[in-house]
Amino acid sequence: MKASVGDQLLVHGRTVGQPDHTAEVIEVLGQEGSPPYRVRYDDGHETIMSPGPDTTVRHISTGD
Repeated sequence: MKASVGDQLLVHGRTVGQPDHTAEVIEVLGQEGSPPYRVRYDDGHETIMSPGPDTTVRHISTGD
């Protein structure tokens, strides 16, 4: 998995009925875009995470 600052991580719910969560990458702590990442969830909560197989990256274009 590779991500950049500003990309979004979509964490899929692990059980039936559990909603997906979106987090914005605010810092890449690994080398060359690799985990771990410091992320901020929609509710403002920040944490450091190493995403598992239930997570996908939405790459955000800078529009340059």
